[in-house]
Amino acid sequence: MTGGALRRLGVYAELVAFQHTIFALPFAFMGMILAARGWPGARPFTLVTLAMVGARTAAMSFNRIADARFDRLNPRTAGRPLPSGRLSRRRAVALLAASVAVFITAAAALNRMCLLLSPVALAVILSYSLTKRFSSLSHLHLGASLGIAPIASWIAVTGRPEWTPVILGLAVAAWTAGFDIIYACQDVEVDRRLGLHSLPARFGIPAALRMSSGLHLLMVALLVALALSATLGWAYLAAVVLVAGILYYEHRVIRPDDLSKVNIAFFTANGWISVGLLAATIVEIAAHP
Repeated sequence: MTGGALRRLGVYAELVAFQHTIFALPFAFMGMILAARGWPGARPFTLVTLAMVGARTAAMSFNRIADARFDRLNPRTAGRPLPSGRLSRRRAVALLAASVAVFITAAAALNRMCLLLSPVALAVILSYSLTKRFSSLSHLHLGASLGIAPIASWIAVTGRPEWTPVILGLAVAAWTAGFDIIYACQDVEVDRRLGLHSLPARFGIPAALRMSSGLHLLMVALLVALALSATLGWAYLAAVVLVAGILYYEHRVIRPDDLSKVNIAFFTANGWISVGLLAATIVEIAAHP
């Protein structure tokens, strides 16, 4: 691959923040493993991975396209590929179309239920970008977008929804909404100036951080409920305790008057949460299929 092609690939990866895939993908794998009570097989694993990457790339591409004019006016985001001119809108739209095609094709190859629900999933994950224009509850919409992952992967294996993946999906939704509120604290003044909505912009940073704490407490409670629903034992519960500790650390290092460590909380700590829970689930299922 030539240097120019590598640079272009890097710009595409930057557009969709490809490294953030680690947030949702482990929960999709958890859904599959819990549904199969073990290894789901190479075919569903591959197809779910393709569907997840396609869905997330589509969602991020649409987000960047829809928000390009706002990103251009925000010093924190002005350097992104679209507002900076490093990637054309036409190429971003082409990536969006290709990603949607990958997602729907993978869903169709999984089973009929996945295919029928794929437009619903797309409507949820794509519409998130628009909700911040009229609702400060956009964080919950983003949570729902990621919370779909374990439910969808469970359906990919079994062909039907059940309560166990819904509990995990709600936990993921609460976790995502909580850290998105933290992330939005960086843009309070810009959001107010541009007429965009968020809980920090509406209620102020101290109140928003308390709401984030409440959502993360809810996540921990739902993870405990998942242990009961899926009959998961001590290895998984130890991971839940670790998750609670990481979340506590997040909220200790971020203060209303000091947001300098948001990236540590958002990227590093949250990555450990998703990977840690997946690893604990694998250990539990391997020990007690």
